[in-house]
Amino acid sequence: MPGEPQSASRSKPRSGWVVLWEAVRPHWVLTLLGVIAGLAWTAAKVSVPTLTRLAIDRGIIGRQHGALLHWALVIMAVGVVQGLAAGARRYLAFDVAYRTEAELRERLFLHLLRLPFAFHDRMQTGQLMSRAATDLQQVQQFIVMIPITIGNALIAVSVAVLLLSINAGLAVLALGTLPFINLFAKRFSSRVHPVSMNLQQELAGVAIVVEETVTGIRAVKGFGAEAIQDAELDRRTGRVYDRAMEAARIRARFMPILDFFPAVGLVAVLWYGGHQVLAHHLTVGGLVEFTSYVVMLIVPLRMTGMLVAQAQRAVVSAQRVDEILSTEPTIVDPADPRQLPPGGGGEVRFEQVTFSYVPGARPVLDAMDLAIRPGEAVALVGATACGKTTVARLIPRFYDVDSGRILIDGVDVRDLVLTDLRSAVGLVFEDTFLFSDTIAANIAFARPDAPFDQIREAARLAGADEFIGQMPEGYDTQIGERGFSLSGGQRQRIAIARAFLADPRVLILDDATSSVDPTKEHEIRDALADVMRGRSTIVIAHRPATIALADRVLLLDEGRIAAEGTHEQLLATNERYREVLARAAEERRERRPDDYDEEDQDAARMARAASAPVEG
Repeated sequence: MPGEPQSASRSKPRSGWVVLWEAVRPHWVLTLLGVIAGLAWTAAKVSVPTLTRLAIDRGIIGRQHGALLHWALVIMAVGVVQGLAAGARRYLAFDVAYRTEAELRERLFLHLLRLPFAFHDRMQTGQLMSRAATDLQQVQQFIVMIPITIGNALIAVSVAVLLLSINAGLAVLALGTLPFINLFAKRFSSRVHPVSMNLQQELAGVAIVVEETVTGIRAVKGFGAEAIQDAELDRRTGRVYDRAMEAARIRARFMPILDFFPAVGLVAVLWYGGHQVLAHHLTVGGLVEFTSYVVMLIVPLRMTGMLVAQAQRAVVSAQRVDEILSTEPTIVDPADPRQLPPGGGGEVRFEQVTFSYVPGARPVLDAMDLAIRPGEAVALVGATACGKTTVARLIPRFYDVDSGRILIDGVDVRDLVLTDLRSAVGLVFEDTFLFSDTIAANIAFARPDAPFDQIREAARLAGADEFIGQMPEGYDTQIGERGFSLSGGQRQRIAIARAFLADPRVLILDDATSSVDPTKEHEIRDALADVMRGRSTIVIAHRPATIALADRVLLLDEGRIAAEGTHEQLLATNERYREVLARAAEERRERRPDDYDEEDQDAARMARAASAPVEG
């Protein structure tokens, strides 16, 4: 697995609050409108107790029916304003929240596309999916609450000011518990933050199990491991439950305090205020007004716990998203890019290339020199894990070399814009990936605007046109996830057609015929011969018939080119070459005994002959 220096450089993690602020800041106009709507809602809400006092004192106590009707109508009008303001505040809050969530998700997606292969090698897909789904949802839910939070804060401040202006003594009794609530809120926040962090990590663990089980369903069913995966998911969800219940226990200890202290203040107000009314120092309407304001404080105070908990989860989620966004890609476009020469033939050169996936470990390629002439087809042969696929990955800069350089038509690949480089290199790997789309769309993946005639011609060259024509909807047939509704050979031929249509200068076939049925393999070999003609091609293979497509064969051993020549020359002169082919044939027989044909048997016989002691 690649190490950190190869993968990406990471900036110092930022505070979750900073990330949230930067996400909301572009929408400050809508946020401000939401705050204004919240101000209107707050003003309407806090005016109702005062209007109620006037209706009681002037209408009911004063026995003035006209005054009672007047104040009742005023309260109704205020209620209409409050309702409209509440609707506007809610709409604007969700607008900002969903915009922010969508923008963060797009930023995260585009950034993931920019990060190099080494990052994705060490990062679990479930972790990335968790950040793109669960974490962003937590951020969205908190942003929705921003206008509500501001409204609650305004209510608390307004009510406190009004209470002090109405009756300072009663206000002290009513607000005397607020310092204690503030103290407990801080303690609650400090305790719930690490629990929220652990909860988000455990949720990511659940996402990993689900993602790996679904994408690897064939392996799970093939080994009868359903119960094992079910037990693993049960263990993970159990840990999520434990963390969630730990957070719930913290809230359960805090919420009763939020309920108790306002109730204490209300009791004190009723006791002291009641005596004030009896002593004619306070009107009944005034007492109702005062108690209404105290009751109005209960909801904002009760929401404090929920707001703090949601804020902590949002902060944690924002930090987790920023862990990805703050990871700087190391494989980027050059500051002063060059262009490939027009009409170049696809010459490829490795000059003293050294590369290791893990810094400090033994190099996979060690000062390797390689030269592929324009239009030449070269077969790269070597034992398992000798670095053949690494060569294929270094040419399009999936990874950067540790030292030395790689040139295409005389230009260092690090001096090219990545899109230009990768459009000049076509790859077909053994592990074929197809998208959940039509067959035509998969073939035209690199050129979505390609005419249908070109798509069909690419399929014909890859030997895929015949089986596609037999499908219910032909090229418009929808294939399942990753193309698993097709056979391995069919998937491979579509992948080859996709590479052909891209019309690259350099074509790399990394065991591209490995999944093809031996009875059909000759058809693809014939097609490959046509497409390879005049195009620089690297063929990574072990089967002699596929190797024979190449003009020259290179034996890769110990990170360097150990021998070169034609297939026949190496068979006759190089024992290591015979051993590699024979071992590959044996591995093929163990892995796919049905495909073990006469060609593989010949390779195995060569191995036995090569390893037999020489009589003297």
